[in-house]
Amino acid sequence: MGDQKVKPIVTTEQRKKFLYHLLNDVKALDKLVERDMFEKGIVRIGAEQEFCIVNNDFRPSKKSLEILDKINDEHFTTEISLFNLEINLDPIVLGNKCFSVLENNINLYLEKASKAANSIEENKIILTGILPSIRKKDANIKNMTPLDRYRTINNAFTMMRGDEFKMLIKGVDELYIKSKSILFESFNTSFQVHLQIPLDEIIDKYNWAQMIAGPVLSIISNSPLLLGRELWSETRIAVFQQSIDTRNTSYHLREQKPRVSFGYDWVKDSITNVYKDDISRYTAILTADEYSNSLDEIEAGKTPALKALSLHNSTLYKWNRLCYGITNGKPHFRIENRYIPAGPTVKDEIANTMFWIGLMQGMPNEYKEIWKQIPFKDARGNFIKAARTGIDTYFNWFGEGISAKKLIKKILLPIAKEGLKKANVDSKDIKYYLEIIKDRIHENQTGSKWVVRNYRTLKKELSNDEANITLTSAIYNRQQLGIPVSQWDGVHIKEGFGIPNLYDKIRKVMTTELFVVFEGDPIELVLSIMKWKKINHIPVVNKSNKIVGMITQKIVKEAIVLQKNDDLLSAKQIMKKVTIKVDPDTTIEHAQSIMKSLKLDYLPVIEDEELIGIFTKSDLKKVTNKKKLYD
Repeated sequence: MGDQKVKPIVTTEQRKKFLYHLLNDVKALDKLVERDMFEKGIVRIGAEQEFCIVNNDFRPSKKSLEILDKINDEHFTTEISLFNLEINLDPIVLGNKCFSVLENNINLYLEKASKAANSIEENKIILTGILPSIRKKDANIKNMTPLDRYRTINNAFTMMRGDEFKMLIKGVDELYIKSKSILFESFNTSFQVHLQIPLDEIIDKYNWAQMIAGPVLSIISNSPLLLGRELWSETRIAVFQQSIDTRNTSYHLREQKPRVSFGYDWVKDSITNVYKDDISRYTAILTADEYSNSLDEIEAGKTPALKALSLHNSTLYKWNRLCYGITNGKPHFRIENRYIPAGPTVKDEIANTMFWIGLMQGMPNEYKEIWKQIPFKDARGNFIKAARTGIDTYFNWFGEGISAKKLIKKILLPIAKEGLKKANVDSKDIKYYLEIIKDRIHENQTGSKWVVRNYRTLKKELSNDEANITLTSAIYNRQQLGIPVSQWDGVHIKEGFGIPNLYDKIRKVMTTELFVVFEGDPIELVLSIMKWKKINHIPVVNKSNKIVGMITQKIVKEAIVLQKNDDLLSAKQIMKKVTIKVDPDTTIEHAQSIMKSLKLDYLPVIEDEELIGIFTKSDLKKVTNKKKLYD
């Protein structure tokens, strides 16, 4: 999505022109490889730091453009949503103190961003794979950054999809939601790392990157929550794939592969086969106005930009993405690692980066031509397992079963250490950052583990919304200390009490675990559910699952007494019809006023024509008690 001036391919002529240049670019790349024209003798690393912007209530803020203008630094750029921004770090030569330099650079830019954000309504910067306080309503199209390239991407993807984008993720909990845009993708924030690879190593190193992806992901995961649901250890993996899945059953077979993928096989003969496979599998969806003839440029002694190839590659989102670039007039290949999450701290990100790069540079010779040793599906399976279960994963490692902790500690950390030494990285930096990885194993605490433990603790006394906000606040507070996540302490419910407007809207305290009955259900069932679940109100829904009435314990008990054995009453016959419904963003004060004036002890809460909660007098009492505790 990096090219600002792109447009969707909508005509046959546009498609023909783009494909002409795309095929020319592949031929040109083959010539560059055959003639060994790639840069030699230097390895650079680079990074892209994505981050979330939250307001003073720790909700997603929509102030990115104002903050970006205030920052006024070309290293910063927009993201698809108005509550995210990105920093593009300058490439650094691998070696010496490059990792501590990278940490320092990121901190300087984040400090600059934080000052700009704070000057605009006290906004804050948070590093996290998925923001705990994010809500479904934040994926509204109105929150898309108003730039042509984002609208173009969204329109092209939705046109291919043909209907709503759907997400179904099953973990400890289950989440099923729909969207009319690709904005669910904006729920993810990552720390993307680039590593330049010499031409003579690129095939083996690309395959090795695939092999180690699962184990690396298992120790760096930090995104187990989405919309208050406990899902995968690194839920970003599932969210990203499904949020921009353009596949539709009406498309022919070549488009039945997700545009976010791990890949489908080892690279064996030529590295350019990666691009050829992509062109074979995925329809071109974007084009630009101007292209140069890459074959002519090579013959003229110029290094071609391969604009069409790069544009097509930018619409495919592999977790290890092969990239072509030019530095000082010389072409190079690099691998972009896209699965590292943002946060929980900059130190954690640098440790993750060092671990991955150390493994890449330390690849043992015995793992060359890896396709002769292990099926590709083992590597792919390891990656999916790690996304689901994180540090608790059990891997298939070259035919043997091994736990994530043992694999990392006994095999991979030593490889990473040797690779970093070979790259002449400063020994103190090696020890410092790799110790952060070791500590996660010793303490059994990755970012994902910390989030799950504390969320479960908070949920014992707080509603979903309160817990989400409190957890987000706790992440922010600990990030300010700069202490790696393995050393983070537990969260107490009082950490959220100082947040402004914590108790302003009913969505933050309403009852969301709902039990419902259908219109035709017998009233004995209604009363039984109330007794079993210790609830005083139960919604009645019709065949379309829309709320039509409410029943209280008082109503059903009176009906039971009057009911005759041969004339069983149904829920519809005794329910009180629903005439008042409220939005989840209704203020607590207004809801209280409605209930008082209409002499109600409950209010159904509706969003997008669906029942999502009930606000009761009990909820109101809880708010009053919590406010007293805070005061």
